[in-house]
Parts: sequence; C-alpha cells; structure tokens
Amino acid sequence: MNSPEIPIRAVVSTLLAALMFASMGVAVRYSSAGLSNEMTVFLRNGFGLLFLSPLLVTRGFGYFSTHRPVAHIVRALSGLAAMYCFFYAIAHLQLAEAVLLNFSSPLFTAIIALIWLGEKASTKLVFAIIIGFIGVCFVLKPGADIFKGAAWVGLISAVFAAFAMVTIRDLSSTEPTMRIVFYFSITSTLVSAIPLLWSWHTPTWQTALAMSFAGLSATIGQFLLTYSYSLAPAAYIGPYSYSTVIFAAIYGWIFWAEAPDSYTLTGAILIIVAGIITLQRRSMPPLTEPD
Repeated sequence: MNSPEIPIRAVVSTLLAALMFASMGVAVRYSSAGLSNEMTVFLRNGFGLLFLSPLLVTRGFGYFSTHRPVAHIVRALSGLAAMYCFFYAIAHLQLAEAVLLNFSSPLFTAIIALIWLGEKASTKLVFAIIIGFIGVCFVLKPGADIFKGAAWVGLISAVFAAFAMVTIRDLSSTEPTMRIVFYFSITSTLVSAIPLLWSWHTPTWQTALAMSFAGLSATIGQFLLTYSYSLAPAAYIGPYSYSTVIFAAIYGWIFWAEAPDSYTLTGAILIIVAGIITLQRRSMPPLTEPD
C-alpha cells in the first residue's frame, strides 16, 4: 500500500516547530550560565503560561473541566521532571548531544506502552529498540567522562518524557489537546515555583529576556507541532521532528564552537533510524512539546 502524500504545510510546520524547540535550547543554554536549573525551569514555565493565557481565556472555564485530574497531574509531573533533567543536560553537555539524548524518548515510549497500554511487540519494534539503545551507548561514550553525570541526566530526561508521551496518548482518548496543554502549563508553573523558596536568584534583564524567548519559542513550537499532526499521521510527520537535533548542532557550532564527534554522529544516526521505525508502527497524538 502506498504511503499517503504528506501536505507541504505539515512538513514546513514540523520543521519550524523543530527550529523553535532548538531555539529554546539556545536560550536555556545562555541563561543557565547565570541562573540555577530551578530558576530556568520556573521561568520557562512561567513565561510559557503567560504567552498561553490569552488563548486559554478565550476557551472559557467550562472547557477545562475534566474527570481525569490524576492523569493530568501524572502527565504534568513527568513532563516537568523531564524538563529539569533536560535543562541540566543542556547546561552541561553540547547542545546537540543534550537534544539527541532527549530525543531517544520514543524508544522508552515503546517499552512503556508495551507494559502500560498492553501494546504488542513486533520483531521490527524489538529490532528498533536494540538499534536505538546501541545509538544511545555511542552518545554516552563508554569509557569517557561523559559516560557519567550529565549524560545520564540527559538520558533520564528521555525516560520521563516517554512517561509524559504515553500519558498524553492515554489522555487524548477523552481530552482535547488544549486542555492537556493547560493542565501541564499551570501544574508545572506552580510546582516549579516551590524550589524558589530556597533558590530564588533575581535574573538580569538579559537573562529574563532570553527566558521569555524560551517560553515564547516553546509555545510557538508546540502549536506548530500540533498543527502539523492535524494535517498528517504521526508516522509520517514524526521523522521530520528529528531536525531539532540538526538545528541544535548548527546552533552549537555557531554560538559555542561545538562540533559533534564521530561517536555522537554514529549514535545520532542509529537513534534517529530507531525512532523513525517506532513512530511508523503507531499513530501517536501530537505532543505538547519535547520535554
């Protein structure tokens, strides 16, 4: 059976979303030089909620009534945990490596979905998971310093992101995308404000501007990605989202003279191939963002 034609608008929207998410990474990397991880996560969520507010208000309070508050909380907390780990990795690794490790989440999503949602494992899926984890090992660089510390935190961000994705898939059967986005935004902002009781640090205006851009770019990115998924199946759109890794590599080279080594490039190829295989075996709902 021939694959359906992918609308050019879906491809362009996905590529623009990838650019927005990579741009958010640049803002976080810049801000992390002068702010704690707790501050960067809070500001990202706070500004993101601020930019979402006008759209949320137009929906009316009745739109956000839900019978599944626990599932929303699980999604929000897993996404927030992924964000803490991801931002830490961005601050301590090359930007492309941090993004790449976070984008290994489809491998964990497949495993979690097998256990949680009872999905069956095909030979193709098992093969993809094995390839993907070999790629992860290349990025982690066994025997090198990166095999410890920040790289593992980056990988953990993918695990939490996978939990968030599976929860979104479960929620999407009864909840519209905007409601899922709302509960994630409000919960993550409130919870990430708690550590500020002991770790508040007033940002400079430059850092505040950078983090406002992080919130704006993430918000634009999530709506672009949602729009693209409304135009074409996830199996055909998902692979284009991996261009975030390419944009991150370009940004890292421009701003920090970071050049991926042969291990990272090999790992990137394996992870992307594995991710594409796992995406093509199912039709996933649009993600609010790559946590």
